[in-house]
Amino acid sequence: MLTKISLEGEWSLQLDAAKQGAELPYTDVITLPGTTSHARKGPVNEHKLVGALTDEYLFEGYAWYAKEVVIPEELAGKTCFLYLERTRMTTVWVDGQEIGSRNSLNTAHVYELSGKLGAGSHTITVRVDNTDYPTKGGHLTSPDTQTNWNGITGRIELQFYGESYLNGIRLDPDLSARSVRITARLEGAAGVRLTISAASFNGASKHEVNERAFTVSPGDISLQYELGQGALLWSEAAPHLYNLSITLKDDKGEVADRHELIFGLREFKTDGDKFTINGEKTFLRGKHDGLIFPLTGYAPTDVEEWLRILGIAKSYGINHYRFHTCCPPEAAFTAADILGIYMQPELPFWGTITEETDEGHNQAEQDYLISEGYEILKAFGNHPSFVMMSLGNELWGSRPRIDAILKAYKEFDDRHLYTQGSNNHQFMPEVLEHDDFFSGVRFSRDRLFRGSYAMCDAPLGHVQTDSPSTMKDYDDAIVPPDFGKGGENGEQAGGTIQIQYGTEAKTVQAGDGSGEWIPQIPVVSHEIGQYATYPDYEEIEKYTGPLKAENFKIFRERLESKGLGHLAAKYFESSGQLAVACYKEELEAAFRSRRLAGFQLLDLQDFSGQGTALVGILDAFMDSKGMITPEEWRTFCNDAVLLARFPKYNYASGESFNAHVELSLFRSGAPESVSLQWKLAAAGGQTLAEGQAEAAVPAGANYIDICDLAVDLPAVERMTKVVFSLQLAGTDIRKNYDLWLYPSNVSADFSGVRMFEELTDEALALLEQGENVLLMPKPESLENAIEGFYCTDFWCYPMFRSISESMNRPVPVGTMGLLIDNTHPVFRDFLSEEYSTYPWWNIIENSKSIIMDGTAREWSPIVQTIDNFERNHKLGFLFECRVGAGNLLVCPLDADKVSGTPEGRQFLSSLAGYMKSADFKPQYEASAAELREMIR
Repeated sequence: MLTKISLEGEWSLQLDAAKQGAELPYTDVITLPGTTSHARKGPVNEHKLVGALTDEYLFEGYAWYAKEVVIPEELAGKTCFLYLERTRMTTVWVDGQEIGSRNSLNTAHVYELSGKLGAGSHTITVRVDNTDYPTKGGHLTSPDTQTNWNGITGRIELQFYGESYLNGIRLDPDLSARSVRITARLEGAAGVRLTISAASFNGASKHEVNERAFTVSPGDISLQYELGQGALLWSEAAPHLYNLSITLKDDKGEVADRHELIFGLREFKTDGDKFTINGEKTFLRGKHDGLIFPLTGYAPTDVEEWLRILGIAKSYGINHYRFHTCCPPEAAFTAADILGIYMQPELPFWGTITEETDEGHNQAEQDYLISEGYEILKAFGNHPSFVMMSLGNELWGSRPRIDAILKAYKEFDDRHLYTQGSNNHQFMPEVLEHDDFFSGVRFSRDRLFRGSYAMCDAPLGHVQTDSPSTMKDYDDAIVPPDFGKGGENGEQAGGTIQIQYGTEAKTVQAGDGSGEWIPQIPVVSHEIGQYATYPDYEEIEKYTGPLKAENFKIFRERLESKGLGHLAAKYFESSGQLAVACYKEELEAAFRSRRLAGFQLLDLQDFSGQGTALVGILDAFMDSKGMITPEEWRTFCNDAVLLARFPKYNYASGESFNAHVELSLFRSGAPESVSLQWKLAAAGGQTLAEGQAEAAVPAGANYIDICDLAVDLPAVERMTKVVFSLQLAGTDIRKNYDLWLYPSNVSADFSGVRMFEELTDEALALLEQGENVLLMPKPESLENAIEGFYCTDFWCYPMFRSISESMNRPVPVGTMGLLIDNTHPVFRDFLSEEYSTYPWWNIIENSKSIIMDGTAREWSPIVQTIDNFERNHKLGFLFECRVGAGNLLVCPLDADKVSGTPEGRQFLSSLAGYMKSADFKPQYEASAAELREMIR
């Protein structure tokens, strides 16, 4: 480009929802770049969304934008292009003459205006349509994420070129030759000279490359530019970049065209079941991104904002972004280049790929999607951070057709790795011939390599169902120990299967099953996590842009209508601590899995839509929720993670604590050996045991077995929390695990306590007479109660309740952990936090919580189960009251099932001790009728 005229600033505006055509004169103005919603144009949206943020000024239809521009004499007649960086479907006019239309959702709309702009004043009109897209658009147009905005964002400019100019510049790095191949199309006259120079930036090391000159002729050109053996390489650890300058001069020596490009010399490949960067193996620590920007409703196009966003993610150990059914603007790739983030854009599609002969085949949509892929590759393919690409999210349909599209992309641009899609064919996945890597959640119904699932996708994951330990990995799911000894399929090949399809349910053909198989390429676990937290209603005030948190307001009103509004902050904090623990358990399982190549987290940040899925440790603004620091998160999500394998968290006095300590290591510059320092210390600081172990680090090793520990745990008089800490000397690599020790001679002595499994007339009579009564109903006998479930809710209860109901499958339990009055005297002998911790796992899994809706605010359960924001039940697992002259303690627990564990015995003993103490003096008085109505 020789020069440009920016068109940013004030434009005339006319909104045309009915698509009747522009009427002069225009009646309004708007500042571009921007959107009609962000500018608060159009009528106020009266419809308030419950399952997503509400766009306060939602406009859909034609929006007409017009601007007068003055072309100076020296630019008149030059080759000229109108450049609209990011918009919807556009049609352009110059002085009333229609120029053409463009419809890319992912890349710039470029119109050639050569010969249309003489010296003087001209009117440029752009009509933007945000309806009737060639495809649904995935998260590019979804109200769940960045909204279906109308407008033009990013650069809006007229670009002028000389008589000769370069088009379609492509940079192909050649790591082995330390060079870059530059290909382009030269338009214009013959006899022009092209000069290339490069200088490194973005690192402590500097490198300049000598300028080289070439004589080139019109047409396709291809040049090899040597960087030399001192060339700096780009990676996550050292994202060295070059400013690559390309200048075109005519036969008079005058500049006709110039380009300044960012270039990174790198090679992102696969080696067996792992990815490599410049020959070194790497492990993808990814996050999902759906372009959620609640202050604007659209994705930023400035590098500084993307540096902030990606920098926050990197501070939590993230090195990879997967964009769900969308592609970010160029600024995101530039920021990722600078920071060292591996990027994976995705076609804007979430549906079924069909053959021409299939019923419902939509060739126009398929052609559009394929063309979008080529446009993405051409627009952003030069960025070193662009290393992977996916054909869409959870696709179904023709595997041969999907593979053919994949093959064509790879032949067109081999600089990236490709996958057929993210979690394609769900229960019946298959690696296709042209897959470079596989992204999914299972290889059959029971070969799971994720920690949590929705009830409609059952079986559930190990974080949701297994007794807590640190033993889990996914290696046996990826390569079963009995592989080859008999087939196992999740569904009958060729039949039908009912699946989650977006936010709904759908019956599809299962297709041809691949039988029993193992992947021979890297496997990335798709959308792991999804652990819900309760809303933080203080966040409502942060929505100062066009998007409003009307959903949060509705949730808050629901909670307040149940008389529970005063507990909102505690719900948020306690559910958040449980979610963090669940994420730690799942992430560590991924790092222990030696056959896994990486994961894509869903998510580090909250997801604004699909029922409102608050699954992040960061909110939708990428601000911390205060649940965990980046430093602590990186102890289980980083390029080097210490891991201990042990079978449980709860131990009786005198038991042996056995742990295998290992290191997941994908950090450049690994040492030849490591020195481990370990310690078992009581929470008060007293050291119970400590030691040191040395281990060699073989060259190129990524998994190092450091040592096995066997420690005889001391006798304790009281339940004691112990911290098991690990540290590699001289590094930031550390890990803490909480364990709990229990005295071995504990038994639950309920002698003298009147115990009942049902609220009988006898129990009520004893209460009237002044007796102390323990009511411990068998959980299965209760109707007005919610099943005990330790793990927090998956994704979002309203969405998956609806899907489960439509599929005629069990609905999720939908609870979000415990809120515990841990200062209550009932816990004198049972150490507890205010939130769920592992001493509670076995207890809660063998319990129910009674629905106490309608009871007085003053009757607050000692242990309350946190319900989701749709139901808002007041759920009591442990509560007390006065009845007549007596005192009642209620705990719907199967004592027989927990009494065989140290934590179960300790809990029951603490209940018994409390009931026989002078502290057992409930303050709230309940009537027999109230109890009969509630406990049934």
